Amino acid sequence: MSLFGLSLSAYTIYYMERRQKPDWLKIKLPAGSNYRNVKKVVEGNHLHTICSSGKCPNMGECWGAGTATFMILGEICTRSCKFCATLTGKPLVPDPGEPAKVAASIRLMGLKHVVITSVDRDDLQDGGAAHWAATIGQISKVNPATTIEVLIPDFDGRAELIGLIALERPDIISHNLETVERLTPQVRSRAKYQTSLRVVGIISSLGIVSKSGIMVGLGETSGEVLQCMDDLRSVGCEILTIGQYLQPTKMHLEVVDYVHPDQFAYFKREGLARGFSVVESAPLVRSSYHAEKHLITKNMHE
Repeated sequence: MSLFGLSLSAYTIYYMERRQKPDWLKIKLPAGSNYRNVKKVVEGNHLHTICSSGKCPNMGECWGAGTATFMILGEICTRSCKFCATLTGKPLVPDPGEPAKVAASIRLMGLKHVVITSVDRDDLQDGGAAHWAATIGQISKVNPATTIEVLIPDFDGRAELIGLIALERPDIISHNLETVERLTPQVRSRAKYQTSLRVVGIISSLGIVSKSGIMVGLGETSGEVLQCMDDLRSVGCEILTIGQYLQPTKMHLEVVDYVHPDQFAYFKREGLARGFSVVESAPLVRSSYHAEKHLITKNMHE
């Protein structure tokens, strides 16, 4: 079995998907008073988080540490990416009271750093950009000491919509490539590799810290991962996350390879050598994993 993302035979995939996950993918169960407090605030304010909607393996750890990634603009996405557990369908009208609810919840939790993401809203003329801007503005107003990271959709690469979000000056704007260029058509819905690179480039050009992430274990090669790094650095990306893809349901893409932690360590070394200020690379890493540390680490390197 390859530890470097190389494609496997059909027989090997059949065998591997039926064996137990390797030890390094064991997940801690949610527990503790902080976890219960975050859960209470999220449910009490009828908020959505990518932690639960995306079946994130780090939910117990992050919520236990009193942090969460909020998902705005509802929980129904207009796209149907083959890796994502978020619901797909016809979304509801955006809740105009959501920005205030999110800002109040962050204050109740006492968060020093917050991550905001959203579903894709291709049904809206502006893709939800105005709602995004209102949410960031409200968070800044109610929580002036809280640093803000946003993980945005591609907005079809429309610079004016990305600029609307950037005007609110979040500390980090992230947009994920998700996978290597060759696999993008079969992994992502509607999104294009070059469009996502354009989005990251626009963010960088606006003077805001840019961040992106990819999954491995979908059949990519090590060389393709390194090419992703080069592509991202060419558009000014400063922070990179790399994590293991885990199949959320039987309806989603199967795992091709469980990448060994040593290979993740190799990717981290290569990323740092290429000039990324921060590289989070490990099996259970997700876009917002240890996000509160990324800004601090980047500033230390300047």
